[in-house]
Amino acid sequence: MDVYKEWLGIPDGPRPPDHYQLLRLKKFEDSVDKIRANYKKLNGHVRKYATGQFMDESQALLNELAKVMLCLTDLERKRDYDISLGREFDEEEIGPRKMDAILIEQKHITADQAQQAREYADKVGVEINDAFVQLKLVSPDVAAQALATELGLPYVDLSDTTPDDDVLDVVPKMTVKQHSILPLFADEGVVLVACVSHLSHELEDELRLRFNKPVRSVLASQQAIHQAIGKYYSADAQKERAAAREGGAAAAAAVAEQTGKKAAAATKAKKPEPAKKEPVKKRGPKTAEERKNDFLTGIVCINFSAVAAYLIDAFLLTPNVFFDKWTYLLFIAIPGITALIVSQTFWKK
Repeated sequence: MDVYKEWLGIPDGPRPPDHYQLLRLKKFEDSVDKIRANYKKLNGHVRKYATGQFMDESQALLNELAKVMLCLTDLERKRDYDISLGREFDEEEIGPRKMDAILIEQKHITADQAQQAREYADKVGVEINDAFVQLKLVSPDVAAQALATELGLPYVDLSDTTPDDDVLDVVPKMTVKQHSILPLFADEGVVLVACVSHLSHELEDELRLRFNKPVRSVLASQQAIHQAIGKYYSADAQKERAAAREGGAAAAAAVAEQTGKKAAAATKAKKPEPAKKEPVKKRGPKTAEERKNDFLTGIVCINFSAVAAYLIDAFLLTPNVFFDKWTYLLFIAIPGITALIVSQTFWKK
């Protein structure tokens, strides 16, 4: 199945399509907001197929969309990519704007609020993006997007992105928590790492040695990174990845079986003792009224047995004979047996 055509409506042509076709953008689109908006819309659409028989195809396409978006929102990588498509650039343009100017242009803050944030940052000794968040002038995500635009780096929404397990396991939990980073996946031989700002040279060198590949920064809010660390580096998540790595489904099933045995043992230990049976109380002697009713019941049963003997003889055994040996035997046997049962059941004192 051609998922590009069936799910995204991209006409027949080269596969995979170029980045602009994939995100349904006009060629060489430069608006970061437009790129992010189209990515978010297509991401939500493809997630509709994330369950059922197309789960693998959906996840692969989601990862491809994320990598393309991160490329087109990275000024340096986008420039190189556009040149590879034949785009010609003029002389060097004016450098990127400051994030406070970006927020003012987007009408998230006023000029007075920007000045307030700068003064607060100088007084407290924090970065300007942290000042905007601490003063509650903008949300953490908006501040991270504005900073990404200033630095010319891509911004990633971690709630829409699923990191590769192999990449996560390379960096220990202590390191990601200490530096507020989250490794995502490799894209064209470069490992993308979500961070609050540019990776320091020391951390970049450490990660490059761990992955044996170059690394590149993509920005996310600190809050989103901490939430993702809690999700992907929890004890349960690490156990699941270890089980999948060591033996796939068999190892995971073994872990589940062991967990089930522990649960069964705990349940067995708490199993309540069976309730003690109460002794059966013996019935007392029958009353005169009960004896009378039992006697009459027995008589009725014997009479019905005599009628049954007659009907069996007259309609089944010898329908054309008035009385013979079978008639005699039936009238002796059936009422006699019935009388014996009645005497043991109803007439016994």
